[in-house]
Amino acid sequence: MEKVISKNRKAWHDYHIEEAYEAGIVLTGTEVKSIRNSRVNLKDSYARVEGSELFLYNMHISPYDPGNRYNHDPLRVRKLLMHKSEIGRLAGKTQEKGLALIPLKIYLTRGLVKIELGLARGKKQYDKRRDIAERDSKREIEREFRRRQKEE
Repeated sequence: MEKVISKNRKAWHDYHIEEAYEAGIVLTGTEVKSIRNSRVNLKDSYARVEGSELFLYNMHISPYDPGNRYNHDPLRVRKLLMHKSEIGRLAGKTQEKGLALIPLKIYLTRGLVKIELGLARGKKQYDKRRDIAERDSKREIEREFRRRQKEE
């Protein structure tokens, strides 16, 4: 069973998500406690392959209030844990033009903090507009469908 802590909803708006991967994350004790309190923000964060390792940048984890001097830097670079073969595959794919690794959600599973990374391609402005128009039309169709069911 997994408990979702935070989702990066902006990622689905700004990117076409092609594939999703699960990764572990190396954290300090105060970071884990802050994450359990849902004090994490995935907005504007991204992952990058460096050598044979995977790192996460710009994920903000708020300092844990009772943590005093043992607190962490909120924006520090964090190492992600994946199998070497998966990291190699991701390294090859991110070399392609326009592909990036974007965190989609952070969650707890069996007491461990995991992060879901999406292999993403950036959307153009007209793609975003088309998605919004499709969502609005679906909402309108649903509304009309429910209205007609009530009449019957």
